[in-house]
Amino acid sequence: MRRLIDQYIRNEKEQERADRVEAIAARFAERASVHDRDGSFPFDNFAELREAGYLKLTVPTDYGGDGISLYEMVALQERLAYGDGSTALAVGWHIGQVMHISATGKWPDTLFRELCRDIVSNGAMINTFASEPASGSPSRGGRPETTAIRTEGGWLLSGRKTFSTLSPILDRFVVSAYIAEEERADDFLVFKSDRVTVVETWNTLGMRSTGSHDVVLDNAFVPDNARLSVGRRSTVDDGGGWLLHIPACYIGIALAARDYAVRFASEYRPNSVSGPIAGLVTVQQQLGLMEAELRTARSVLYAAAERWDRVPTEVRTELKPELGLAKYVATNGAIRIVDLAMRIVGGASLSKTMPLERYYRDVRAGLHNPPMDNNVLQLLAADAMREMAGGDPS
Repeated sequence: MRRLIDQYIRNEKEQERADRVEAIAARFAERASVHDRDGSFPFDNFAELREAGYLKLTVPTDYGGDGISLYEMVALQERLAYGDGSTALAVGWHIGQVMHISATGKWPDTLFRELCRDIVSNGAMINTFASEPASGSPSRGGRPETTAIRTEGGWLLSGRKTFSTLSPILDRFVVSAYIAEEERADDFLVFKSDRVTVVETWNTLGMRSTGSHDVVLDNAFVPDNARLSVGRRSTVDDGGGWLLHIPACYIGIALAARDYAVRFASEYRPNSVSGPIAGLVTVQQQLGLMEAELRTARSVLYAAAERWDRVPTEVRTELKPELGLAKYVATNGAIRIVDLAMRIVGGASLSKTMPLERYYRDVRAGLHNPPMDNNVLQLLAADAMREMAGGDPS
C-alpha cells in the first residue's frame, strides 16, 4: 500500500532518491535524541550527507551537481526531517542557498563556480549570516550593525551575527555589512580565519542541533572580489522559492509525529476498553483532524513548489503570496498536528524516552523562520487589494 509520505513522488527516479534519503534519515533518527539532549552539532550526520552526495543536490548539472528541482528538494527535505528535524533544517539552508544563488545570479560567476566545485569535490557548504542582536531578523529590513571598512585590496569586517546556522562546520559564509562611506549594506563572502570566532551560544528549546551559534568578526579581511555585488551578472527575483525547505522540514517532523500517534493508537490496549484505542470515536476524531491538517499543508506546499519550477524565471516574484502561504499553512499545521499526536498518546508523550516531546519543541521553531506569519498575512492582504484595484500596487 502506498504510504502518505510517497503521495507526491512522481516517477521512479524520484522514488529511488527518496528511498536513499529515507535510509539516511532512519540512521539519523537513532542518534537524534542524543544530539538534542547535548545540544551538540551532528558532525556524524553531515559526514553521511557528504558521502551520499546530498550536499550537491542543488548544484547545477553544468557544475557537476544534480540540479534537482524545488519540488524534489521539498520532498527530500521532508523525508530527511522525518528522521532528524535539526539536521534537515540546517542542511536545508545550504542546499536552498545554492539553489537561490543559481536562480538569481546574485553571485559573480567565478565565485559561484568555485563554490560549486568545492561542494562537489570537498563537500563544502554555504550559508548567509544576517541576523544581529540589534537589527533582529533581516526579513524585517533592519540595517546591519556589522561594518565593512575599506582597506588596501579589500575590506575589514567587524560585528556579531546571531542565528548562524551551520557555523561549527562551515569554512566560508556570507555576511551582510554596512558600508558607511556608501550609506548602504552589501554582502561579502568570508572565509574562516583567526579573525572569525564562533561563540557557542545556541541553547534553545527546540532545533537544538542546528549549530546556530553567534559568529564574531574582528577586522576579518575580505578581498575586493569577494564583495558579492561586484562583477555579478544581472540579478532576478526568484520569489524566495528556495525558502520552501523550511516548511518541508516542519511537515516532515509532523509526519513522524502522525505516524507515531497512529501506531500507538493501533497498538495501545488499556484494560478500560475492549480493544486498541484506535477504535474509540474520540481518538478517531483526533486522528482525522491530524490527517486534515497534514494533507492540506502538503497539498499547498507541493503545489507551490511545482508552480515555481514551471513558471518562467521572470515571473517567479509574483508567486511570493503563494510561497508565503505554503510556509504559513505548513508550520502552523505542523504545530497542531504534533499537539494532536501528544493528546492521543497522553501523558506518556511528555517522556524524554519518546520522540514526541522533541517533535513538539522542534516544530515551535517554525514560527521564527522566514517569512514570519504577520508578513505573510500582510502580503496576502496586499495581493487581494491589488487585485481589486486592477493591478495598481498603490
